[in-house]
Amino acid sequence: MIDTRRAGVGDAAEVLRLRSVMLDAMRPGADDPQTWIGPGVAVVRRLLDAENDALAAFVVDKPDGPGLAACVVGTVDQRLPGPRDPSGLRGYVLNVATDPAYRRRGYSRACMTALLDWYTRRGITAIDLRASAEGEPLYASLGFVRNQEPGMRLVIPAR
Repeated sequence: MIDTRRAGVGDAAEVLRLRSVMLDAMRPGADDPQTWIGPGVAVVRRLLDAENDALAAFVVDKPDGPGLAACVVGTVDQRLPGPRDPSGLRGYVLNVATDPAYRRRGYSRACMTALLDWYTRRGITAIDLRASAEGEPLYASLGFVRNQEPGMRLVIPAR
């Protein structure tokens, strides 16, 4: 059995380190993590505060030393209710990452299962994520399916 736990404020830097691993796997060499990890730690600490119920991160500690082997981060978004979603609550999985040295051990699955349990306890029935080709088999095995909704995004340059 793999022990997962909910991440706390002390895990912020490691959660961001693993986020950089995930982002680099999706777009190798596109970003320098040193430009955003340092400033981001304070943001992630605030988000991981135990009283924040709009975000949760579940982690697996490295079995052979300090740090995290894997993490999953998910948010809850309040939208307007609709016929298929009467509460309007949606889950979004925004970060799934395993340190390369600890892959293929079931750590991401264990973290995802903990996050899905958290969503279920909150009554959330719709959960979205974006899957890399490498991650898609895991998500499919957990019941995720590709949707047909077209997506668009506008990026407004910072001033």
